[in-house]
Amino acid sequence: MTVLVTGCTGNTGRPLVAALRARGADVRAAARRPGPGGVRLDWADARTHAPALAGARAVYLVPPPLTVDPMPLVGPFLEEAREAGVRRVVLLGSLAELPGVPGAAEVGRAVRSFAEWAVLRPSGFMQNFTGAHPVAAGIRERGEIRSATGEGRLGWIDAADIAAVAAELLSAPEPVAGEYVLTGPEAFGYSEAAAVIAEVAGRPVRHTPAPVAEMVRRNVDAGMPEAFAAALAGVDSGIAEGREDRVTDTVHRLTGRPPRAFRDFARAHRHEWAPA
Repeated sequence: MTVLVTGCTGNTGRPLVAALRARGADVRAAARRPGPGGVRLDWADARTHAPALAGARAVYLVPPPLTVDPMPLVGPFLEEAREAGVRRVVLLGSLAELPGVPGAAEVGRAVRSFAEWAVLRPSGFMQNFTGAHPVAAGIRERGEIRSATGEGRLGWIDAADIAAVAAELLSAPEPVAGEYVLTGPEAFGYSEAAAVIAEVAGRPVRHTPAPVAEMVRRNVDAGMPEAFAAALAGVDSGIAEGREDRVTDTVHRLTGRPPRAFRDFARAHRHEWAPA
């Protein structure tokens, strides 16, 4: 069965491609800039959809980033996928619900209309503390994490664990249908994360409360469209209210191994937090 992996260069796409190929799967790695051996898939260019879908029977779907309404792009793609013979779709969703943004729920409903489907709803990515993410930039530049989450907690998860679950579902011999809430092994807030990073990086790191309006400005300054920046900042309020304070055993149950702990992730990425 040919599996089309959209977003193949992303946090979950890269380890998923590797995991599926290690199982001997026929993988088609797709992205706007897929790199060697991949196929081009540009959400805004419908001409790239059919070549990416040709012969695929399963799709790992990562919706277009930084948009509050992905359906105008994802809807026609899914209809084309159905006509091309795709039976199974595994959607990368989110445990967090963007306030006042119905588009993500619409994508979920469209995916559920396939003969076989799964919706992954992971908590916050541990990768948010690395790379170009504003949280990581704040740690490097100021030794500070600013958020409007207060003392709210969430079950941070390594994106590689999300990919491991997706690999199980995409390669399962039996039909799949269900929604899966994915978390790491423990729930904690930014204050606890800052303490762990300070310990492994050997530098002071603190969590400082900030108003939601500041988070919106930060997201816009990081290149996000204003509507998406505001919706994402609104997630902080939900975290502060305890909406994501949960831990599940889904990763362990589906993959047979426990999810990665944040301290282990931090040790492996300590170089990320060297002062800018």
